[in-house]
Amino acid sequence: MVRNFLRVWFATLASALIFSAPVTATPAKEAPWLPEAAAYRLTLFLGNLEPLQWNDIETAWSDPYRNSEFSVGALAWLDARSEVPSSTLLDAIAQEDRQAVFAEATRLIALRIEEELDRSASAENATEAQQAVRTARELYRAFADGIAAADPGAARRIGLAWLELNSSTASAGVLGAGATPADRETMAAARSVISDYLAKNYLVDNHVPRQTLSALPETTFLGGHEVDVPPSLPPGSDIFDQEPLPLLVLNFEEQGIDERDLPMVAYGDMLFDSPQIFGNPARDLGIACSTCHNRSDVNQRLFIPGASHQPGAIDVDGAFFNPIFNDRRDDPLDIPSLRGLRFTGPYGRDGRFASLRDFTRNVIVNEFGGAEPTPFMLDALVAYLLEFDFLPNSMLTTDGRLTDAAPDATRRGEAIFDRPFAGLGDRSCASCHVPDANFLDRQAYDIGSADPAYEGSRAGALDTPTLLGTAYTAPYFHDGSLPTLASVVDWFDDTKSLGLTGAEREDLTAYLETVGAADQPYEAFDAENTAFRLTFSELTTFASTLDTLLPRRDAEHILLLTDTVAADLAADASTMSNLAARPDIYALAERLAEVGAAVRAGEWDTAEARWAAFRTEADDIEERAF
Repeated sequence: MVRNFLRVWFATLASALIFSAPVTATPAKEAPWLPEAAAYRLTLFLGNLEPLQWNDIETAWSDPYRNSEFSVGALAWLDARSEVPSSTLLDAIAQEDRQAVFAEATRLIALRIEEELDRSASAENATEAQQAVRTARELYRAFADGIAAADPGAARRIGLAWLELNSSTASAGVLGAGATPADRETMAAARSVISDYLAKNYLVDNHVPRQTLSALPETTFLGGHEVDVPPSLPPGSDIFDQEPLPLLVLNFEEQGIDERDLPMVAYGDMLFDSPQIFGNPARDLGIACSTCHNRSDVNQRLFIPGASHQPGAIDVDGAFFNPIFNDRRDDPLDIPSLRGLRFTGPYGRDGRFASLRDFTRNVIVNEFGGAEPTPFMLDALVAYLLEFDFLPNSMLTTDGRLTDAAPDATRRGEAIFDRPFAGLGDRSCASCHVPDANFLDRQAYDIGSADPAYEGSRAGALDTPTLLGTAYTAPYFHDGSLPTLASVVDWFDDTKSLGLTGAEREDLTAYLETVGAADQPYEAFDAENTAFRLTFSELTTFASTLDTLLPRRDAEHILLLTDTVAADLAADASTMSNLAARPDIYALAERLAEVGAAVRAGEWDTAEARWAAFRTEADDIEERAF
């Protein structure tokens, strides 16, 4: 669900008490960064990872950041548009001097702001002056969150100065009408507010050494103040849900059972979608289990610079999410699908966890630095995870054989799949990917796809993955090194000397594509069945567990639910096509927050009354809004 940017803010409001008014903000993608500002923010982020990958720092300045709207990197951009030198920064990068890189990069951005302010003051026409002010303000964005966190008063003064600077710049009017000259006195006064602050905090000769690189102003460190800067992701990051949205297949739903009648499963469903179970930075960034495992599948667009080497991959034991768990290896892994999870143990890429419960706890506590989950939380999460099912595929029988509808090439491929090969130790592909066992054997093998950590290491053994649903989970192998199923066939033929002809490779690929296909892999939406309607149904189902939790007076688990679901309801309201119904959703989120507020105050009768009101209002919205 697309709510990463607002869910934390709403959760904070909910935990404080209730929403005081309908929230009108909407989640949106981050505005584009100017190349040098993007490179600076990437430098801060990458510079805090251990071990520091200096080639990534260099690339941050030489290449456009991922999905940038600009075709050139920061250095080329500066060469074409600026007189500010970058040589001292490049020298610091070459010397791999972390503190010097921070100081030079910070100075470069501050000088660029001053350069644009100079241009606005000397511009010959209003258009050039206004453009220079806009550019300067976009560059200032690289420092803005640090100033806001450390010095809110200064942030307000500087914000006002930007407004005054913009309004006092000359205006050309519309078709010559309404033109106004520049107010030089106001421009100078506004600029002095900005420039004086930059001089004291970002254009200093010697920065106090930073343990953690950030955009905090220098005066914060000189004063010995400790400031928590809200975590942020660098430019080029993408934690949105993929499109189209994967179809979620749940075992109980296929049997006609309503999730509202399964409170433990429903609570686990909520936990799977809740950042609250993780520690920071994941929690404050709105990252949940569902961020990576989108509706039990792979989020193929997920990307975080420094933690991902390509979309759909993440290094969960690196420095970013939980420094204590940092294995000091740059080893992002391809995100695995969780479909059919009850059949795919042992768990982890190398099968190190025999128990799904132990694996789940490791994800929460070690990988993402969360607090120790309660036994009920683990029970609920595991109960939900065990309901994930494979996508239906009418080309396969229940024992994994092809149906009569399969084309001839696929049938020829099945015969190759079942054929023993000397290069596989006189075994076949089907020996490990057993068709009547969901195309896996629950074993781990070293097939040579992973480099050993050291000579004689056995760390290359990886568990056998299922082949079901793989048509939608590219790229392949643990590191995502093979882009297509055809390339997987080529790899095995080349490395294991299978001796396949070109036609046999094509037939085997056709078979794998058929096994990995599905009748309906994605959610189907229309004017009536919208993405928000799906979300609304999920969130009200999560909330239904209050019918079980409130009578038990289970405050801890109630508050986790109300904080999560109230925030998500309010954030997701912005996706509604029925604009007139949005205030009703905000009010409903407020009602659920009131349940949490009453529980915090120990007012259980009030909590019950607010919950009853929520159910009534939710039913009414379901009937009217959709």
